[in-house]
Amino acid sequence: MWPRGNGTLSAEPLQGFVLVGFQGGPETQALLFAAFLALYMVTVLGNLTMIVVITLDAHLHSPMYLFLRSLSFLDLCYSSVIAPNALANFFSSSKAISFAGCATQFFCFSMLGSAECFLLAVMAYDRFMAICSPLRYPVIMSPSACARLVLGTYCGGCLNSLVQTSFTFTLPFCASHRIDHFFCDVTPLLQLACANTALNQLVLFGICGLIIMGTTVVIIVSYGYITVTILRMPSTSGRHKLFSTCGSHMTAVSLFYGTLFVIYAQPGAMESMEQSKIISVFYTLVIPMLNPLIYSLRNKDVKAALRRLGQRHTAR
Repeated sequence: MWPRGNGTLSAEPLQGFVLVGFQGGPETQALLFAAFLALYMVTVLGNLTMIVVITLDAHLHSPMYLFLRSLSFLDLCYSSVIAPNALANFFSSSKAISFAGCATQFFCFSMLGSAECFLLAVMAYDRFMAICSPLRYPVIMSPSACARLVLGTYCGGCLNSLVQTSFTFTLPFCASHRIDHFFCDVTPLLQLACANTALNQLVLFGICGLIIMGTTVVIIVSYGYITVTILRMPSTSGRHKLFSTCGSHMTAVSLFYGTLFVIYAQPGAMESMEQSKIISVFYTLVIPMLNPLIYSLRNKDVKAALRRLGQRHTAR
């Protein structure tokens, strides 16, 4: 659906979109390209390192670290859905993305983001069982149970993504083909529709709000019980170790959920698309980059595994 010569809109099927990206001249685009590239490279290196270390070190083959490996994999995929295309567009004259490409990016982004919400809740439940029910923990969090929980996070993310994608990409996009963002996100896409999007917005805020609030409740309840259990421990060193372990997860949760809540769980919260773009950079690139650092720098087991892996490589 492109503008005709007389200024009206044709009814031809839309072939693609243009990702407007960030404002600024060539120097600004070059600076943003360098920043995006640096963030993405550190994200890839950090998350790949976590995946390799947890996979190769037998000392880390416990539910906690298997979930952490899944988180690293999600973060790696999450950033890879967005960053390469954004990097290519900084120096592209057309900044075009096909309709199918936009829908695919939106589906993958939505699925991985939702799956990460569910996985963070699963990780909180895992810590709750390990600390509050240590005798039952090996049975309840068996390898098969952990595999089912991880699979469930992907199924939940896929279901949400199917609903969001089908509701969004069946709309008639006749207002414009220019997406005021650096990737195909739901809010700027809805702004291009020439139909009533009230139902879409209701579905968006309803489902996203339910996912964010539901998983947040699981995390808060889990850590409420964990805090009470830890405070009852007589050993100061034991309390410090458990608080340190749980603190890494709570830091990651606060960063991820805080940005998602600002953008997706509050109707009308993001009226400025420039502000939305900046916050989107934070949760698509910065947080996936920080997660491996948060978990490795504050975790003695991961640091010890890194040393063992380095010594094994040096010995060869």
